[in-house]
Amino acid sequence: MQTIETLEALEGLKADKDALLILFGGQECNVCHAIKPKLIEMVSERFPNMEMVYVDCHLTTDICSQKGVFTLPVVQVYFGGQKFVEEVKSFSLVKLLDDCQRPYSMMFSD
Repeated sequence: MQTIETLEALEGLKADKDALLILFGGQECNVCHAIKPKLIEMVSERFPNMEMVYVDCHLTTDICSQKGVFTLPVVQVYFGGQKFVEEVKSFSLVKLLDDCQRPYSMMFSD
């Protein structure tokens, strides 16, 4: 999972990638540290073509405020540059991935 440090880099990825997952977290966010490895494992297994990036809101407050992220953790998923789902604070990783299954399958059908 790549760490993003500028808004321009994040916007570039949103434009370039067909499927993008963004995890907004922070150094002091224990939940963020707990879900990050699980999220990496689960997404890599189910959605191998989905790009995953991490934004540390304690280091890059400008990105988080511009994206309307004021509580942690936040997961945003984009398909074709459009936000598909956003989960905030307390959520199920399994439900998040289940919600992404259909658009992912449509985007990357063989």
